[in-house]
Amino acid sequence: MRRRSSLIASLVVDAPGRPQQAILDELRRVILDGAVSPGTPIPLGEVADLFGVSQIPVREALKTLIGEGLVAHRNNFGYTVALLTPQELREMYIVRETLESAALAAAVGNASDQDHAAAIDANNVLLQAIKDDDSTAFHRHSRDFHLALTGPSRMYRLLHMLESAWNVTEPVQSMVHVSAEDRRDLHADHTEMLDGFLARDVERLLTAAEVHAQRLNAVIATLPTDTGLFAPPDISSTQ
Repeated sequence: MRRRSSLIASLVVDAPGRPQQAILDELRRVILDGAVSPGTPIPLGEVADLFGVSQIPVREALKTLIGEGLVAHRNNFGYTVALLTPQELREMYIVRETLESAALAAAVGNASDQDHAAAIDANNVLLQAIKDDDSTAFHRHSRDFHLALTGPSRMYRLLHMLESAWNVTEPVQSMVHVSAEDRRDLHADHTEMLDGFLARDVERLLTAAEVHAQRLNAVIATLPTDTGLFAPPDISSTQ
């Protein structure tokens, strides 16, 4: 029996008859915010009714999200928030690491004083999340921190690819499901990365980023695989 969708209650519709782009943006927001878990059904008809539109623009928005790796469609099962297998999640983290390393190397030389200040602020927000033991905030703002370090690269096509790869991993909400000790260790890596960035020391920054990536890969390998967070190994998220 299909699980009842929690997605409908999470959608915010300010007015009926919204255009397709607004529907796409809101569906994407809900998925990336972690408001709904992987595997959550996306009832086409109910979403259309909520937005006050026919099913056509909703279906087109869902096709776009399928292309982004955020939604899956299977015959006789309909649309769902995409489920990754554990192996697929590990692969996407490798993609993220590779793209980020290239951006970091360029960012160091391009970063302005304003970029440095933004990175310090992002790190302080993460530190507060650690102090508050707020796993959701830590997960959300980790991305902001990494963006603060990579954004100054000004390599916009690469950054777009990095954003897309990061989006694919977001429904899992990895940092929400790991221990507080792991989050503290990961944040210590962040601080070392920040120090290299502020010192404009490419080698130090990339070394710290590599240590961070290795720790992150080890941490996500501990995520539970029997709680519905992941797809079974024989089911592809692209179906």
